[in-house]
Amino acid sequence: MTKTEAYLTELEALLCSAVAAGDELPLRQYLLANSNLPGPRGNLELADAFVRELEAASVAEAEGYWHLSMRLAEAVGEGPSEFVAFCGVRGIGALGAVGQARFEPAMARLGEHAREERWRLREAVAMALQTLLRRRPEATLVHLRRWVADGDWLAMRAVAAGVAEPPLLAGRPLALAALDLHRAILERLVTGGERRSDAFRALRQGLGYSLSVVVAAAPDDGFAYMRELAASSDKDVQWILRENLKKKRLAKPFAAEVAALQGHA
Repeated sequence: MTKTEAYLTELEALLCSAVAAGDELPLRQYLLANSNLPGPRGNLELADAFVRELEAASVAEAEGYWHLSMRLAEAVGEGPSEFVAFCGVRGIGALGAVGQARFEPAMARLGEHAREERWRLREAVAMALQTLLRRRPEATLVHLRRWVADGDWLAMRAVAAGVAEPPLLAGRPLALAALDLHRAILERLVTGGERRSDAFRALRQGLGYSLSVVVAAAPDDGFAYMRELAASSDKDVQWILRENLKKKRLAKPFAAEVAALQGHA
């Protein structure tokens, strides 16, 4: 039995107990004990297994697992407790993706968690958005455009990170939509004013890699947009462009395009 198979087996019983018997303490303790936190990396394999088993279990009792995910997402504190909240946030995205009735509430809650101070929960939001984009791309994109229009730095960071997933961008329509979202985010960045906050720095750092993922998925349109950015005098735009041009996903397959842009960035 692989580690993932073991997680799935153990989670099946724990999730059932949490909802059917109303005893979620063993589930919380299990997530805490296996979180790999404190440490440099949380147990993403366990979180993935949690989402898989949650989706399977929710077929029979959707409402109970929805409320369980909402409660887990409210776990406070850092370290292992943060991992419990991480799983809850991802669960909200997964259940919003598989159930039409929960899609709008899921997007609303994810919008709140996108503004979290805890960076791991912001990562959970980005992963949840990827789940939603795979299952409900058009409806999810409508919400992401609204998040960008609202101009919140952390919400925009969640959008950029959420769409920057290579397998997700294999289809051209979604790749172009991701590029359009980046264009809108960078327009807000240039006109948004205040840039000294931790929230702005988180957005800037995220854009320092996410744009290259999107450009690699739609290179013709993407490099045309990068050439537009190269003409900008904005220091943060120039930093974002330089960082993305360093990424191997662009530097190796698009050497000529990158070299031409590096001469201007």
